[in-house]
Amino acid sequence: MNIRARIAGALITAVTLVVAGLFMAPPAASAQLTEVTGFGTNPTNLRMHLYVPDGVGSRPPLLVAVHYCTGSGPAFYSGTEFASLADRHKFIVIYPSATRSGSCFDVSSPQALRHDGGSDPVGIVSMVRYVQQRYSTDPDRTFVTGASSGAMMTNVLLGDYPDVFKAGAAFAGVPFACFATTDGSMWNSACANGQVAKTPQQWGDLVRGAYPGYTGARPRMQVWHGTEDATLRYPNFQEQIKQWTNVHGLSQTPSSTDQPQSGWTRTRYGGTGTMAPVEAISLQGVGHNLPMGGMAAAVIAFFGLDQGGGTPTTPPQTPTPPPGGACGVTYTTNTWNTGFTAAVTVKNTSTTQLSSWALTFTLPAGQTVTSAWNATISPASGQVTARNVSYNGTVAPGASASFGFQATHNGNTAKPAAFTLNGATCS
Repeated sequence: MNIRARIAGALITAVTLVVAGLFMAPPAASAQLTEVTGFGTNPTNLRMHLYVPDGVGSRPPLLVAVHYCTGSGPAFYSGTEFASLADRHKFIVIYPSATRSGSCFDVSSPQALRHDGGSDPVGIVSMVRYVQQRYSTDPDRTFVTGASSGAMMTNVLLGDYPDVFKAGAAFAGVPFACFATTDGSMWNSACANGQVAKTPQQWGDLVRGAYPGYTGARPRMQVWHGTEDATLRYPNFQEQIKQWTNVHGLSQTPSSTDQPQSGWTRTRYGGTGTMAPVEAISLQGVGHNLPMGGMAAAVIAFFGLDQGGGTPTTPPQTPTPPPGGACGVTYTTNTWNTGFTAAVTVKNTSTTQLSSWALTFTLPAGQTVTSAWNATISPASGQVTARNVSYNGTVAPGASASFGFQATHNGNTAKPAAFTLNGATCS
């Protein structure tokens, strides 16, 4: 069956969301998305786009962000938050592009499912090695994430190249080798429909068989899936959990279960912290979607990329300093012709722990909030109040809470003049 027909519903959903402005627009810093050619062995003629933030440090981390069928590297750059998060945390992002009909990645051929076997994985790893050499990135902080076809490729890259990638995050994907075919087809209906079930040992053996003789550490894995996914159906969520817990030698019984946001059920295996060996987030009522609404930030936290991107080689720009008062606020923006994104950090400089917080400020005329993450904001313009969500309301003395939002503007990109936290003036 034609691959384009298979993914039509998912593509329409993705396009609708982009038009609705629910995805982050590309940052408007001087850093630009740049195409790179001649990066090394590339058996399937993939294209490579690279985003290097301004002020990136020495030995920066590296993230590969892999698009969905019918997509492209530039589309994934524009349609997700990873570039703006790279600006904030100073890591480099590679955006590969598939060039075959349908723009899906090869996650099914025998060549794609073994270490240095050929096809798309070889081209993507060539991109990684090019950037590692050119920018002296930290080989111990190389990661991959993707959605749909890109999520399937995330599973494949972690299986083929456990010596290259330290962790991965897959949005709406399937286990390594679930899509395997031998007839030249790139579509596996049984897998897509959630009809391929194996034991944890069988799934783990498929990963181990991709690189016989490898005895090193295995990459950590984060899995995301919507319960209403009609393209790559929800049973693939549990099959990925079975696979990667077995690869890590872990029980399928979670070490912890919580709900970091409404509709999210998160289970962790082999640990209870942010960087557990395996983490899985089930999204109630969600279909075949791209990372949005704080999901990309959760990926960055799972990778540990929110802990800094290397040693700065140039002095970073310091936002408004927050000495004294009940709170301090840093407020930074990335702007483009009709909109901007804002990253806001609120520091509790009082001596009393906050159990909840509400930050009030006035947006300059012409600015209207269209979406937010890690906070709720109302109303959309004028004097607005950002309130904590369920998981970030407690702020100890000296600690901080962060949130962000996207907004439109009419040419006025000025910042708010003042902030109050729970009614107390911030300085």
